[in-house]
Amino acid sequence: MKLPNDTIIAEAKITQYLLKFLVEDDKSLFLARANYTQDNWQQLEQDLREQILPLDATPTEQTRYGNKYEIRGRLTGPNGTSLPVVTIWMTEFPSQKTKFITLYPNKEV
Repeated sequence: MKLPNDTIIAEAKITQYLLKFLVEDDKSLFLARANYTQDNWQQLEQDLREQILPLDATPTEQTRYGNKYEIRGRLTGPNGTSLPVVTIWMTEFPSQKTKFITLYPNKEV
């Protein structure tokens, strides 16, 4: 199934979570390999929207907040490096809006 084109990808999710160095579960160093940084966070948002969101989403679980989906794919960054990623998305029950939750390296490829 495909997720909606108007899926929400929050700026804070990218700048304060994915591209910010964290002691635990850091993703910024992984994304830096493709040259995603705080300075070009909009590029990561655009690439998620253009490279990952159009791929098929697989339902993974239903929580009390909404239905979660997974999209696996390759994210090609500004420097041409291709990163294998798993992304998580959720369609919230009350609003029926779909939102980006997280991404992490796909270690299965």
